[in-house]
Amino acid sequence: MKKLLVFTTALLLSFSFSACKKEESATAKAEKQAKDAKEQQELDKIANAEANAGIKDEHKHDDKHHDHDHDGDHKPSIDCPMHKLGVDHDKLKPFEEVKEYIDFLEQPSRLEWQKPDEVVAALGLKGDETLTDIGAGSGYFTFRFLKALPKGKVFVTDVQPEMIRHIHHKAKDAQITNIDYALATNDNPKIDPQSDWVFVCDVIHHVKKRPEWIGNLAKDLKPGAKLAIIEFKEGDLPKGPPEAMKIPKAKILELAKNAGLKLVEEKNILPYQTFLIFTK
Repeated sequence: MKKLLVFTTALLLSFSFSACKKEESATAKAEKQAKDAKEQQELDKIANAEANAGIKDEHKHDDKHHDHDHDGDHKPSIDCPMHKLGVDHDKLKPFEEVKEYIDFLEQPSRLEWQKPDEVVAALGLKGDETLTDIGAGSGYFTFRFLKALPKGKVFVTDVQPEMIRHIHHKAKDAQITNIDYALATNDNPKIDPQSDWVFVCDVIHHVKKRPEWIGNLAKDLKPGAKLAIIEFKEGDLPKGPPEAMKIPKAKILELAKNAGLKLVEEKNILPYQTFLIFTK
């Protein structure tokens, strides 16, 4: 009887342990599924925002801004960058489709961790340089660079013509003239060859043809010019894209080295991003 009791107790403990292991396994699986779902939601959110990143007319076609980019037949005027870049003005996306993305890039809370003024100051600009702002988006950094370069020039590039027109409208409203534009492609950021600085913030993790992209950048970079790259660090951070989209620092260094660029400095002023400076 005593042996039977011991056997029964052992059997019950075995069943209990097995049940606990199954419960732990189910919990771990559920947590992983929840994490994966959260990352997918973030990926979908970014993808949807970027897919909608176009601007039809943020000024709602009032008379003042018709003078900026249209004549009486609703065609772009000669000074419109869309005209110069050969973009069909009528095919640009409506502003309403991209307002959410513009607001996302310009959100006030971004100041706390992106530290744009500190980033601009870290470049040590003298005020008369030419700087290319790659993937300029809403112009978050563009207009800060323009303020820091009163005797210089800012060259704006982006793959989305709607963003270029958005910046053009803002610059024209502010009567800023030391700015020019280029429409980038998926394998060529189209920098100004006369650039003393090239600035790339949170762009490379979107680029699919990275070796070609950075190779074309390096090819057009003049000797002695500098390239600043900012990308999100790896790890579970409160800001930034999902982990699957991030580029390890080692990979950025490898891409730059293979393109003939040399790391000259790393700035440790951003909490969630790596800030690297290269030269040719």
